[in-house]
Amino acid sequence: MSIWKKSFFDPVTFAREFLEINPHYAQRKWLWNSRRKENLLCTGNRWGKSTVQAIKLLHRCFFKIRNRKWDNIPGYNAVNVSITQDQAGIVFNRAMSMVAGKRRIEPFIKETRKTPFPIIVFINGATLQARSSQNRGEYLLGNDFDFINFDEAAFEVNAAYVVDTVLTMRLADREGVIDYCSTPNGKNWFYNKYLELKNSPNSYVQTGDSRDNPAISRNYIEQRMRKLPQVSIEQNIKGLFADTQGTIIPFADLEEAIIPSLKCPEPPKPGKIYVHGWDLARKRTHTVGITLDITSEPIRLVALERFQRSWPNVYAAIRQRYRQYGGRVIIDSTGLGDVILSELEDIGAEGFNFGAGGGKAKAELLANLQRFFVMHRIILPDVKLGDSAGTEWSLQRELTELGWEDNNQFDAAMALALALWAARIDNTIAPPLASRVGKIRL
Repeated sequence: MSIWKKSFFDPVTFAREFLEINPHYAQRKWLWNSRRKENLLCTGNRWGKSTVQAIKLLHRCFFKIRNRKWDNIPGYNAVNVSITQDQAGIVFNRAMSMVAGKRRIEPFIKETRKTPFPIIVFINGATLQARSSQNRGEYLLGNDFDFINFDEAAFEVNAAYVVDTVLTMRLADREGVIDYCSTPNGKNWFYNKYLELKNSPNSYVQTGDSRDNPAISRNYIEQRMRKLPQVSIEQNIKGLFADTQGTIIPFADLEEAIIPSLKCPEPPKPGKIYVHGWDLARKRTHTVGITLDITSEPIRLVALERFQRSWPNVYAAIRQRYRQYGGRVIIDSTGLGDVILSELEDIGAEGFNFGAGGGKAKAELLANLQRFFVMHRIILPDVKLGDSAGTEWSLQRELTELGWEDNNQFDAAMALALALWAARIDNTIAPPLASRVGKIRL
């Protein structure tokens, strides 16, 4: 059998011979088996979803894979859809890099365009697009597709509507195929779709652990697992649907609060009222300081620091933030109490003991945090920071996983809760910034 014919029937051969890529075993299993009308892939991070779906999209476009009874319809359209245009571009850009310089496939690319949306046009008339599901999928209306990959489907707020009303109807002209690929996000719509397809003869479902990918360090992953909360390990590494019913902030409310265009840090402005919350590091955690602008609602996060430093440097950071913004400062004083408050007496720092009242104080603190999100009284920038281990920390991810139990390692969430506690009790009008700064003693 020729390489061309074998590649038509086998996407793994296509990957090796045309794209010069050798998928790992779990990726090969997916490529061989995900040939039903609906297919669902649920894995941990770094498993290789983007790579395997780029292979699949290219294979289907190159050979125009569909039932032959539809071959009288001109063209062939495949699309990678995701929650934002940037996210949709990840798989698309992976596909672009796969064909670049490859002698067996690059000559079959007629053109590529970036506007009005990214698209690859093949000489056989097939197109591969990258599109967003934003605004309930309205940008996809009026199109028809042979194959849709819905990437990071678990994070689409309006997923049921987007799939049932928009995506599946785009496939109706050609009895097309749809894949749902994502890291889990609690037991939400994606989990229900997983259960539905798992028991359907017309569907294929596969799960995967990050450690299936031999290209990433297993030792590194094991080290991270010793530091991460259990829900994060289950979802982001093992690819399991963790029960998030005990989480504090509803996902939809958190999504509404995240405004990526907000700046962090935002410089202090005269006349604004600021409050600060500081959660102090223990042996395996970070010190985090958060500053909020509470001048008007919705309250806005304007500064965040996350670090592991010696106590003198921690005190210096707290004073420096106060010197910049002024305002009420509330600090986690659990177990350290009088020592910390005495050290920061000059800036009027107030303590909050998480263990007071047999844990009742902490529960009230978290309930107050929840209220601000549920009532849509706070907005946040999409803060992401690198750490010493070379991984990315996300404020949104931490707040997503925050629960009523086992929350001792959620430093930023606790710092935000302390700042919101300060906002709750602050009923004063702050003097102009200049006069506040003048009163600080170092």
